[in-house]
Amino acid sequence: MSELLLDLIDENSIELDVRAKNWEEAVRKGGELLIRNGSVENRYIDAMVNMVRELGPYIVIAKGIAFPHARPEDGVFRSGMSLITLHEAIEFGDEENDPIKLVISFCSTDSEGHLKALSELVDFLRDETAIEKVINAKCKEEVVKIMRKII
Repeated sequence: MSELLLDLIDENSIELDVRAKNWEEAVRKGGELLIRNGSVENRYIDAMVNMVRELGPYIVIAKGIAFPHARPEDGVFRSGMSLITLHEAIEFGDEENDPIKLVISFCSTDSEGHLKALSELVDFLRDETAIEKVINAKCKEEVVKIMRKII
C-alpha cells in the first residue's frame, strides 16, 4: 500500500521554533519525533547522523531545507516523517543551500511504499511560498493546513 504524505506527517510529528546548537543536534531533534511517534528505535538517529558524517551534507536538498534519513535496517518500525522549524538557521556545510531553517526527517520500512509520499513532498518543496509560510508558522495546525492546500 502506498502511503501519502499526510499519512506520515501530522501535528504529533511537527515541532516549531526548535533550538539547536548545530546540524547534529537539529538532526537528532527531528529524529526524536520519529521515536516519539513509534516509527524508529534510538539507533536510527545515530544512523542519520553517521550518514551525514560519512557522506557530507547530502541531506541538504534545497535552499534552507535538510532531509535527514537512514536505511530501513537501521531501526525502522514503520514509515514516518517529522518536520521541525529551527529557531535560528544552522549551517549544515552546504555552500549553496545553507543556512537551514526547515528539517524534514524521514524513515521507511522499504524502498517503495513511501514513493507517493516523497513525490508529494517534492511538489510541496517546489512551492517556495508554502515553504516560507511553514517556516514562519506559529502553530502546528497551520503547518498541516498549508501542506493540505499544496497536496
